[in-house]
Amino acid sequence: MRTRGTPKNPHNRFQHRVTDRAVDDGWYRDPEDECNPDSLATEVVSEQAKTIISTNQSPDVPFDQSINPYRGCEHGCVYCFARPSHAYWDYSPGLDFETKLIAKTNANERLLEALDKPSYVCKPIALGINTDAYQPLEKHQRITRQLLETLLDCRHPVSVITKGGLILRDLDLLSELARQGLCTVRVSLTTLDNDLKRKMEPRTASPGTRLKVIRRLSEAGVPVGIIMGPVIPFVNDAEIESLLEAAFEAGAQRATWILLRLPLEISELFEDWLQRHYPDRAEHVMNRIRDMRGGKVYDSTFGKRMSGEGLYTDMIRQRFDKQCRKLGLNSHDEPPLRTDLFRRPSGQQIDLF
Repeated sequence: MRTRGTPKNPHNRFQHRVTDRAVDDGWYRDPEDECNPDSLATEVVSEQAKTIISTNQSPDVPFDQSINPYRGCEHGCVYCFARPSHAYWDYSPGLDFETKLIAKTNANERLLEALDKPSYVCKPIALGINTDAYQPLEKHQRITRQLLETLLDCRHPVSVITKGGLILRDLDLLSELARQGLCTVRVSLTTLDNDLKRKMEPRTASPGTRLKVIRRLSEAGVPVGIIMGPVIPFVNDAEIESLLEAAFEAGAQRATWILLRLPLEISELFEDWLQRHYPDRAEHVMNRIRDMRGGKVYDSTFGKRMSGEGLYTDMIRQRFDKQCRKLGLNSHDEPPLRTDLFRRPSGQQIDLF
């Protein structure tokens, strides 16, 4: 399936009815047969969200609340931990996740309502956590920009994680938020190899573009770092040192890493991806992943799910930390985002006088 992360569409685990789909058995296929296309167009439906701020209680992530403007992600990263969530909307976590997207078109209205409630307590909002807020769909929907405009108007702290070059469109808003101590950005940087990027993250920005994003954000005064996530044994783990060096030279100040996670349907999708692109090492990769997960493909235990365990995990951590110390990454604590500047949305409160 050209320009997509996976051609597979595994059964929705919440659906009791299973439908067999057309399969190319290799004998014949009419080039005009729409039952077996080589590529699929992206479909977008609008959702009127009831609420927009999600809360989080996991000790493994550094935020309490987040906003996701979109469900599904056109970036098509084969390893994406958010894929299983697409089953909640009666879609497959496979190809559907990349091609059947949901846009929360009233997201900004719901954000204004939430921030205006007397009970609302200002805490940093992480933007685009489950799926990327700067995926290609945002170019036309502009939901993320609307949210940032509201957060700036309310002087509300926000952090952004992305692997999309579109974030530079909003540099004016991000730089002003950063000037007031209200914004940080993390760029997901997984490889410097364009060929691997095309196979693993087909519709994301190229490594060169992501380094450009880091450079431009840094020059604009926006605190920026990288997340090397996921680290995949024998696929991109050899790049740890070179990737950190490139990010540092581009202006990154901080760096973290996350081990590959394979919950639910992702395991099937990832193993199929390995067999198609790296059949010579597929079994080796999966055996190493099991070694780092206590003999299982995935362990969801808090404290382990993001980093794993065992000797190989320790080696990755030591290499990563050593290179960070050498370069000066993470050399000081990052100041917390300010919450004391927060003000309710203008025009939303009743004038008492």
